[in-house]
Amino acid sequence: METLEPARIGLVVLFVVVGLFFTFVSMTGVIRLPDVYSRAHTASQADTLGAGFALAAVALVIGWEGAGFKSVILLFFIFVTNPTAAHAIARAAFEEGIVPWTEGDERR
Repeated sequence: METLEPARIGLVVLFVVVGLFFTFVSMTGVIRLPDVYSRAHTASQADTLGAGFALAAVALVIGWEGAGFKSVILLFFIFVTNPTAAHAIARAAFEEGIVPWTEGDERR
C-alpha cells in the first residue's frame, strides 16, 4: 500500500470532518423538525452531502483502483437516489392528506 502525501491526508481529514458535520446536521434535523416535509428536506440534502464528502474521502484514500472507482459510482448513485426518495416520501404524504406544519401550529 502506498503512503499518502501530507496534502492528501489533510484533504481526506477535511472531507471526513465536513461529511460528519453534514451527517450530524441531518440527524439533528430529522429528530428536531416538526413534520414529514421538513424532515425529508433535511434528510435528502444534508445526508446526501455528508455521504458525498465521506465517499470522496474514501476515493482519495483508495485512489483510482477498482474500489476507488466504485466509491465514485456509489457517490453518484446516492446523489441521484436520496433526493428522489425524499421527493417520493413528501409526495406520498401530500397525497395522504398530511398538511405541512405552519407557524403557531400546536402539532409538534
